[in-house]
Amino acid sequence: MGQQLTHRPVLLEEVLAALAVKPNGIYIDGTFGRGGHAAEILKRLDAQGQLYAIDKDPVAVQAGMDRFGNDARFHMQRGTFAMLAQLAREQGIAGRVAGVLLDLGVSSPQLDDPERGFSFLKDGPLDMRMDPEQGVSAAQWLAQADEAEIARILFVYGEERFARRIAKSIVQTRDEQPITTTHQLAELIAAAVPTRDRHKNPATRSFQALRIQVNQELQDLESALEQVVDVLAPGGRLAVISFHSLEDRLVKRFMRRESRGEEMPLDLPVTGGPAPGRLKLIGKAVQAGSDEIAVNPRARSAILRIAERQQ
Repeated sequence: MGQQLTHRPVLLEEVLAALAVKPNGIYIDGTFGRGGHAAEILKRLDAQGQLYAIDKDPVAVQAGMDRFGNDARFHMQRGTFAMLAQLAREQGIAGRVAGVLLDLGVSSPQLDDPERGFSFLKDGPLDMRMDPEQGVSAAQWLAQADEAEIARILFVYGEERFARRIAKSIVQTRDEQPITTTHQLAELIAAAVPTRDRHKNPATRSFQALRIQVNQELQDLESALEQVVDVLAPGGRLAVISFHSLEDRLVKRFMRRESRGEEMPLDLPVTGGPAPGRLKLIGKAVQAGSDEIAVNPRARSAILRIAERQQ
């Protein structure tokens, strides 16, 4: 079913400009999705160019193989982008990659498929796993986590100010009946939240928090960022699209830290300035224009940051 659902790649032209695709370059798309960005990268590669794609979702992996499996330049890997260094070592491309793209968060086909449980707009099983064959579902996690942990996750990952109220309601409800569907959880949250944001469903922040927790998204992102510089070739580009402040904050701090270089403690008798940074920031953060947002509302919250490995 998921393969028929449409997906419009966000900031497509901006990503291609950010990566500055070289015809004979080696590229890694760490979040293949349905291949919108990957297809355009492949169009710009010659016979020597290579594209390695990674995705947790088995439906996305199958879509990649169906679409590009006969292209010798394309290589599909099921897994998380936290395996960047492992992939590069196994393929003999460590330190040779011309560009890495990370398009974070959940894809449109995942959101649109009620069976995946990512959205409160359509009723479905409360799953939220990007890989339905790994880990515990959101329903399973909510059934076993204690009230304090649920409140912490909703507050930290969802920036939900009513986290304690919602967590208390979840625990009270699950004592009477299991919480197993998206509508059941969304209605519970709506009843627990005392005020309304005119422009946002009351379940939005909690669903985001649970998805991040279930898929270990921030941990994977931190791990991938720590690996990516060693994977890139000198002059290689890193392009990251974030969709909420937690992701963007991690990316922004990482790029700034790596661009400043290692600062020596002030009390050490060392002459000269800090060692040069491993990355160079490329331009300012990029956001979608009004024309793209009109066609693809999901692009409204997208932020693209770009950095280049120094020589």
